[in-house]
Amino acid sequence: MKVELFVSKDLEEPYAKIYTDVLTDNIQKAMALLEDNENARENEERINENNSILAVKKGQNIVLLDFEDIFMIRVEDKQTKVFTEDMDYLVKKPLYQIEENLDSNFVRVSKSTIVNLRKIKRVAPSLKGMMFIELKNGLKDNISRKYLHDFKNALNL
Repeated sequence: MKVELFVSKDLEEPYAKIYTDVLTDNIQKAMALLEDNENARENEERINENNSILAVKKGQNIVLLDFEDIFMIRVEDKQTKVFTEDMDYLVKKPLYQIEENLDSNFVRVSKSTIVNLRKIKRVAPSLKGMMFIELKNGLKDNISRKYLHDFKNALNL
C-alpha cells in the first residue's frame, strides 16, 4: 500500500483519504486507527499485536507492509531497515520491539537480523560454525552460532 502525507497549516483538522479497489482487513484496521484520535496509541498497539502489517517509512511516506511481503529486517548503520522483494524501508523502532510483534514465520538469525522463513532460497554452511542464508530476492546474511539452534527449531530440523 502506498501512503502519501501532506502537511498544511491551512487545515483545521487532519483527514485521510484511502483509494483502493478492494476493502481488506488491513485497510479496515488502518481506518479504525485513523478515525479514533483519542485512542490512537492504544489502537496502534492493539493492531500491532493482532495484525500482519508493519508501518515503515520511505522518504516522507509511511507505507504499511504486509508481513508476507517482508523478506528481512536488519540493523545497518544504527538504522533498522525492512527489506521487501525490491525495496528497503526505515523503521524508527529497535529490532527487538519489531520482533515482539512479528508472527512465527520470522526468526532472528543474528544480533542484527531477522528473516522471513517463507522467503528463504537456500541455507549453506559458512565459516566458524556459522550458516549462510540466501533469500529469494538475493539478499544474503549469516546465521550466527548463537541463533542457529532457534533457526533449526523454527524449520523443525
